[in-house]
Amino acid sequence: MATLTVNDDNFDTEVLGASQPVLLDFWAEWCGPCKQMSPALEELSEEMAGKVVVAKLNIEDSSDIALKYHIRGVPTLMIVKDGEVLASRSGAMTKSKLFEWLAEHI
Repeated sequence: MATLTVNDDNFDTEVLGASQPVLLDFWAEWCGPCKQMSPALEELSEEMAGKVVVAKLNIEDSSDIALKYHIRGVPTLMIVKDGEVLASRSGAMTKSKLFEWLAEHI
């Protein structure tokens, strides 16, 4: 399963209403570290299919959601389960660090 693009229109359904935990990546087109993390997130979404949904939200396209979650820098990652934020981290992470962080919370 490839990463899921979320925005104002589908955020509530795809993230808050998801039946699986969601690794939510707040990113921006101009963000170098965000682009560097993208392949790791794609790989993680394939390897964790059926266990975790990996979703990406462009803060410039969905600024209201970014404000609601107090996003001050990108990349910011959140683990959301049953509509609740379980954990959040700012800054780029390697695939192995992402996997470890997810394993702690799901």
